[in-house]
Amino acid sequence: MAGEQYASGQRFTLEHRLTPDYFVTRLREDVLEGLADPPRSLPPKWFYDARGSELFEEITRLPEYYLTRAEQEILDARAPQIALDTAAGTLVEIGAGSSRKTRTLLDALTQAGTLERYAPLDVSTSALVEAGEALCRDYPALHVTATVTDFETELVLPHSDGPRLIAFLGSTIGNFTPVRRRDFFTALRAAMTDQDTFLLGADLVKDADVLWRAYNDSRGVTAAFNKNVLHVLNRELDADFDVDAFDHNAVWNAGQDRIEMWLRSRLTQTIKVRALDLTLEFGDGEEMLTEISTKFRREDLVAELARAGFRVREWWTDSARRFALLLAAPDGR
Repeated sequence: MAGEQYASGQRFTLEHRLTPDYFVTRLREDVLEGLADPPRSLPPKWFYDARGSELFEEITRLPEYYLTRAEQEILDARAPQIALDTAAGTLVEIGAGSSRKTRTLLDALTQAGTLERYAPLDVSTSALVEAGEALCRDYPALHVTATVTDFETELVLPHSDGPRLIAFLGSTIGNFTPVRRRDFFTALRAAMTDQDTFLLGADLVKDADVLWRAYNDSRGVTAAFNKNVLHVLNRELDADFDVDAFDHNAVWNAGQDRIEMWLRSRLTQTIKVRALDLTLEFGDGEEMLTEISTKFRREDLVAELARAGFRVREWWTDSARRFALLLAAPDGR
């Protein structure tokens, strides 16, 4: 239940802030709001059941998908400077998942002698427990205070007496609409103190062909990842989507600087969502939007952060200038 505490040893605790029916309730709401009538859409969070998470890990290793490697290149080069610049005693990670990339920051902060605590936030209890216990084994002095929460509805930063480094890695910020980004940045700034800093990962606008291939890989892994959301709906809401009756379609929307992932119906079909007593009529070629992935220009992202009360102190890219990590502080610091 919400607020439930879990402890493993003396250095790892986990707090549940989500009710047992949270996910099924949100899924029902999102399906009714997004699929009942055209234009149809679903939030990308529903990709990530166990199978979807496995597929995404496979995507990160594909030759066409440069994002993960580019961000890791920056972290490897800049983590010592980040540690010295922030002097963070607590590393907070939003949407932590497996915490794989986080170890680069943990190593640097440990070497700098400031790190006391790692505070990951994620919707997945299993991911937090697995990562938290492994980190406690590998970092004997580290305290891990994990929180099971949906940061899109409740952004909770754990209290700290010293500076916190809040990390939002990957390209998740690109999944947000402009309004959602504004609200997220504003809420984050309100939760931060003047001694905290914010580390943000963002994919950059680049050649359209490079972007297209990153979301249309030759092995079809991204297509399977996209279609996996239909398996989730079938299992969780007793729907009868024929997964093979939909095609993956990822396109570059140059007008909005974003990749859009769609599922396109291959024929006229009727789908029943029995748990909602809902009938969906799809026309031949009709699409549902399953993800947006905005790509950023430096001046635009810096301006968005400034409007929310942040000043960008550092902007780093990988050697090919494909991806950016930026370090921001509350304006006036």
